[in-house]
Amino acid sequence: MKNRFTAANCKIALIAAALALCAGHDTARADERSELEQLRATTMSLIEALVETGAITREKADKLIQAAEQKAKERVAQSASAGTAAASPAEVGADGRKIVRVPYVPESVRREIREQVKQDVMAQAKEERWANPNVLPEWLDRFTFEGDLRLRYDGYKLDPTNTPSGPSAKTITRAADFYNNTGNPTFNTQEDYSRTRLRARFGFTAKISDMVSAGMLISTGSTSGPTSTNQTIGQNFNKYSLGLDRGFIALKPTPTLTLTGGRFANPFMGTDLVWAEDLNFEGVVASYKPQLTPNFGAFLTAGWFPLRTDNPLQTVPANLTGGQAGIDWNLSPRSRLKIGAALYQYHGIVGAQETDARYNGGTSVADYGATQYPAGLRQRGNTLFAINSPADLAAGNPLIWGLASDFRELNLTGNLDISTFGENHVLLIGDYVNNLAFNRAQMAVRTGNTIIDGKSAGYLGKLLVGQPLIRNAGEWNVSLAYRWLGSDAVLDAYTNSDFGLGGTNNKGYILGANYGLDRQTWLSVRWMASNLIDSMVPSTTGAAATPTKLSTDLLQVDLNVKF
Repeated sequence: MKNRFTAANCKIALIAAALALCAGHDTARADERSELEQLRATTMSLIEALVETGAITREKADKLIQAAEQKAKERVAQSASAGTAAASPAEVGADGRKIVRVPYVPESVRREIREQVKQDVMAQAKEERWANPNVLPEWLDRFTFEGDLRLRYDGYKLDPTNTPSGPSAKTITRAADFYNNTGNPTFNTQEDYSRTRLRARFGFTAKISDMVSAGMLISTGSTSGPTSTNQTIGQNFNKYSLGLDRGFIALKPTPTLTLTGGRFANPFMGTDLVWAEDLNFEGVVASYKPQLTPNFGAFLTAGWFPLRTDNPLQTVPANLTGGQAGIDWNLSPRSRLKIGAALYQYHGIVGAQETDARYNGGTSVADYGATQYPAGLRQRGNTLFAINSPADLAAGNPLIWGLASDFRELNLTGNLDISTFGENHVLLIGDYVNNLAFNRAQMAVRTGNTIIDGKSAGYLGKLLVGQPLIRNAGEWNVSLAYRWLGSDAVLDAYTNSDFGLGGTNNKGYILGANYGLDRQTWLSVRWMASNLIDSMVPSTTGAAATPTKLSTDLLQVDLNVKF
């Protein structure tokens, strides 16, 4: 391929030079003829060599030279006629022979001829795609590729005085993986540990037409949870699996309106207070982004996202609808403000105690709970209650958990980006969320317990100084954030999966730094320190509170490469 590309580049230069010399040969003065003939012979020899190596066909070379010579003659004729009012009669010398005079063509005209011929040849080469040094099939021009790799070290430091996991007779909880009725500890809360992880992603977006595009993204990670694409290293050298993380079709009927369906990146403005960084959505979404003035734009996003389908005797349908409106305002050449207000409504996710007469410890449908909050989806923090039928509870069967609260989340997000010195920025981020559907009276009806603790709101504040995105060597940023997220402020399945071991009902600080090692290569370090807000065992009226403790620190070190 290297020789082919080099020959193609030479071909353009040599053909242009040869054609220019052809023009010069026909129009130069007599004292220049010898030099031009020598240059013309050398150029033609080089073209012959290109034909022999296959860089250009004989037919192509002949046609190009003939066409260019003809064009050069026409240009010379036009130039000569422009300075002559009428054709002069032939001159005859003293010997009776006809005098032939070669008209002088100025250097500026010759340069113009050379440039014109070069442009003609280049235009034809580009159209026929035979002289592009990066020649690729035409269909590849419609594809945009993306990908990244991340190596991560996680170092967990757990307080040895944390409450250990173990058996519990309670039918309400905020950590179903900590406490259960099986009689065995199920989760490490007291011993430090570490792990290394890999994330690999690669995808593309294809432009089908001016209106239609489509894309796919494959990634590492478990298919049992929605928030992480990490693969833990240490699988006895077994190969990793890849999953389809995105697959979508997008329609853009106008420059400001985009309609997308399938599985796609998070379409909403926000932070990981509500939506985890690696979370992708599936369903349909419409995004409208008008630019009202050169410095002031708006955005409106609305979507419907199915969570589970109707499967009698196993599940009931559930979905999420969401809408967000906001502004994007360039306050000055060095500052930008972006604000968004969103409302996310979940449908069909709240738990309900099973009433089917067949649901008891002695039937084939003993493990079915149509409204359960499955272990593969939930993290921890939301208030849960056992939805087993009374007969199943009496039989001592494993508990099936459902959500005690419904969720309708009001989310307000703001970013202020100020370019202060050089290429560095000061970025202020604020995020607030409140579950408007949190209702203690309704929770009491569902669970049979009047729960007196638990929170329905959360917030995050963050300050970042430096480059918001690291692209080149030497670029950097540092950040400090405080995060406080109540137990039932958001659905814990979709929030950050690292802070506080994942989920809600936690508070604490996040200190971070990024440094560019090379082009699109950077090192990231984060320290997260978290504590519980409320007990993992909900407090109820008429029962003594059950205090619990879960204090965690996490050091994350990432090596990132993007391509």
